[in-house]
Amino acid sequence: MPTPIDALILQFLSWVDSQTPTQADVLDAWQSSCPRLSVWEDVQIAGLVAFDGSRERHVVLTQAGRQRLESARAVSRTAS
Repeated sequence: MPTPIDALILQFLSWVDSQTPTQADVLDAWQSSCPRLSVWEDVQIAGLVAFDGSRERHVVLTQAGRQRLESARAVSRTAS
């Protein structure tokens, strides 16, 4: 069973994967002043997301982020 922060990180990674949001989109949707809900900062520190290099600064999954998301999806499929 994932911890609450792990569940939020997986939700964030799934959202990024389905949306390809800009940095502004991420900050609008995920920025928090609560130190216990630092999902945006946590995924950056862990190297799970990066900017795509465009002017819009789209946020994309890194290889590590994609592996973490796929691994969680595989576990979910086998559990059901």
